[in-house]
Amino acid sequence: MRKGIVNGDYLPGERLTEDRLAEDFGVSRNPVREALRVVEAEGFVTIVPRRGVFVAVPDASMISDMFAARERLETLAARLAAERATPTDIAALRGLLDAARDATDRAAFSEVAELNSELHLLVVSIGGNKWLSSIATGLYLQVHWIFRLGAVDRAPHSWVEHIRLVDAIEAGDGDQAEEAAKAHVHAASVAALTTVQIT
Repeated sequence: MRKGIVNGDYLPGERLTEDRLAEDFGVSRNPVREALRVVEAEGFVTIVPRRGVFVAVPDASMISDMFAARERLETLAARLAAERATPTDIAALRGLLDAARDATDRAAFSEVAELNSELHLLVVSIGGNKWLSSIATGLYLQVHWIFRLGAVDRAPHSWVEHIRLVDAIEAGDGDQAEEAAKAHVHAASVAALTTVQIT
């Protein structure tokens, strides 16, 4: 269900019924109810008493809060990754960049969104701070969704910014990695706010 929302199968503001979801996923209504509780807790749907379940509609306040948290997390993660990355780590990051370039060229934007999250979570993991990793896992469920909503316009720019970030990490330059992460998050924030205004 989460994947369906992130991939745009269920659009912001769309009403979801248990019957429809049960049919979509080939299950009974009980697992649908449980899944709805999970995605509500994650912020993907809103349950309105006597009206039903609706896909959440991201707003400017939610975006601003998310990206404020992202900036703090990603700048620290980038600095730590620059200090600790091994050649194997760099090869993994470069592999994700190559896959993302290919997915962007094919206009496979669901795949691009997945790779975007994978790259950022890998940077956090390379940094070696378990607290950051724990926070990032929850945060990136929402980041993935917001990225996917605007991926058509954002994807080409995003990967240029990712290349700068990975270059700085590979160079072991914590200052440059932090600056690259900050610039990337700022650009992503502006794009996300624009997407929210359009949708």
